[in-house]
Amino acid sequence: MLSLVVTLLIIALIAAVLGFGGIAGAAVGIAKIVFFVALVLFLISLVAGGFRGFGRRL
Repeated sequence: MLSLVVTLLIIALIAAVLGFGGIAGAAVGIAKIVFFVALVLFLISLVAGGFRGFGRRL
C-alpha cells in the first residue's frame, strides 16, 4: 500500500515539472488519502496484535 503512495507522489512530481497542475494536485491528494488509510490500518493491526499478546500472558 505504501508503494502506491510512493508511485502517486512520483507521478505528482513528474506532472508538476511538466506543468500539469491539476493532475499533480489530484495525485498528491490521492497519495495523502492512501497514506492515512495505511496508517490507520497499521495502528489497528498494532492494537489488535497487542490485545492478542495480552491474552496469551494471562
